[in-house]
Formats: sequence, C-alpha cells, structure tokens
Amino acid sequence: MTEILMLLVSIAVILAAAELFTNGVEWFGKKLDLGEGAVGSLLAAVGTAMPETMIPIIAILFTHEVHSDEVGIGAILGAPFMLSTVAFALIGITCLVMSRGGKRPNVLIVNTTILSRDLSYFVGVYVIGLGAAFLPWHEARVAVAILLLVLYVVYAWQTLQHESGGDGEHHVPPLHFQRKADVPHTVLVIFQMIAALALMVVGSKVFVGNVEILADHMGISTLVLALLIAPIATELPEKFNSVIWVSRSRDTLALGNVSGAMVFQSCIPVTVGILFTDWVLQPPALISGLIALVSAGIVAVSLKLRGTLYPQVMLIGGVLYLVYVGYVLTL
Repeated sequence: MTEILMLLVSIAVILAAAELFTNGVEWFGKKLDLGEGAVGSLLAAVGTAMPETMIPIIAILFTHEVHSDEVGIGAILGAPFMLSTVAFALIGITCLVMSRGGKRPNVLIVNTTILSRDLSYFVGVYVIGLGAAFLPWHEARVAVAILLLVLYVVYAWQTLQHESGGDGEHHVPPLHFQRKADVPHTVLVIFQMIAALALMVVGSKVFVGNVEILADHMGISTLVLALLIAPIATELPEKFNSVIWVSRSRDTLALGNVSGAMVFQSCIPVTVGILFTDWVLQPPALISGLIALVSAGIVAVSLKLRGTLYPQVMLIGGVLYLVYVGYVLTL
C-alpha cells in the first residue's frame, strides 16, 4: 500500500533528522561545558524527544483533517507511555543480559539524586496534565498549561545549576555538518539543529496524513494507532542509545536520557494538547497515561526504598505494556 510506504519514508526522514538534531545538541552541550547528568536529562532528552513532539504539533496546529486531534493526542500520550514501559524494560533486559555475561554489575548504578528528581517531576506534572482533562473551564485549562511550562523551566534550571561544569569531557561523535573538524564551529552546530527541525516538520506532516488514511483502511481508531505506532517509530530507535550506554555501564546517562525525555513529554507536548485541542481523553488514552504513572511510580519508590535500582524492577514496565496491548486489542 502506498500509505504504508509513505509512512515508512516519513519515519526514516524523522529519524534522520533526529540524529542530526541529537548530534548537534550534544555538541552544543559540550560547548557549554555541561555535565553528563545535564546532557542526559536535558539536552539529549530534548533532542531525542523532538520527533515525537513535532508529530502532535503538526497534527494539531497544521493538519486540519477529521482525526488530526486524535493523532496529536495519541502521539502526546503515547510517548511517555512507551518510555515508562518498553524503554524501561529494554534497559532492565540489557542490564540482566550483560551482567550474566560478567560484563557489568547486576544493578543499575545511577545518580539517585538526578533520577529521583526526574521521576518525581514526571509523576507530578503528568498528574496535573491528565487532570486538566477533567476541568470544565477553558480558563482553568489555560492556567494548567502555563503552570506546566513554568515547571519545565524550573526543572531545566535546576538541572543546569546542579550539573554545569560537572563533566564536559564526555565523547561526542563528529558534527555531521563538519565531520573533519575536531571542534566544529558554533554557527554550524546551530545551523545543523535548525536544519534538523525543518526536516522533522516535513517528515511529521507526511506521517500524520498517512496514519489517518491507514487507520481508515484498517478500520481501527486513529487514536489507538497513533498511541502505539507514533512512539514506537520515534521513541524506541533513539532509546537504543540508552541500551548502548547501559551495556557500557554509563547508567546515569542511559536513565537520564529516558527520564529527562519523560519530563519534557509530560510538559511541552501536553501543553500543546491542552491549549489547542478539547483535551477530552478517551479511555485508551487515559489508561495509557495511568499506566505510565504506575510504571514510573514503581521505579521511583523502589529507588527511594533501596537506594539503588535493580533491573528486575524495570521489567515491570514491559509487563504493563503487554497488558495494555491486550486491552486495546479487545476494543
């Protein structure tokens, strides 16, 4: 089918743009002399979150089809759902496999301050964002959207304050727009990020249109298709970076990449959804949000009680994902 081919092409374009953006963002962080925690929880997280952020923005603001809002809301809620379930499980599985081969410890050695802060922020702001769906007044929802933006600014500021100057010597691959330079020019770093964003816009526009057509052909809910397909296509490829980092025992960077993206996704895209859609969450969407909260909450509580993070706890997210898939298949 032409729609499937175009969907695959649009995903390839989005992921290529994500690589350009992430590479540029990492160099930007290096030039600012940011530590590993800030790069993982803030810059790398925002960089890898851009594709799944652009999809709902394009769907809601620039695509005026019947089901555009459903695609947008599905992509908005699907991202934190996928991160807190499948991405967590992949990290746990990697740790278990590598530890049994004697290649790393059998626990995830993380900066508990950074991870606890990220998870606490996520749970708090996501509860607020989901709760906005039950507010009857538009003015109250606008106030919630503003609050979410303020909370993300506070989160970013705290991350930068705690991490600046901590470890600016982490390795960054050559800038794609200046591969022969050991240290690329700042202008080219910024230009690469802008070009990547433009490419994401084009890919996201094609993706949104073809998801709607494909859902019609398959006779299933556009919302459910967007909840499951959009985050798989845009979240998981980049989150394999976290798998690589865990295999190298760089657990703070791996977990910070995921948890930081969760904070970003629960603030910025949710704000777009609240402001520019009716933000009425159908049961599949609401349940995906609740599962994300439960999975993140379990990890946060385990970390607080034990002072460390065991990979078995991360596997619970994978179980919750399978439960959800079973649920949507019965609809």
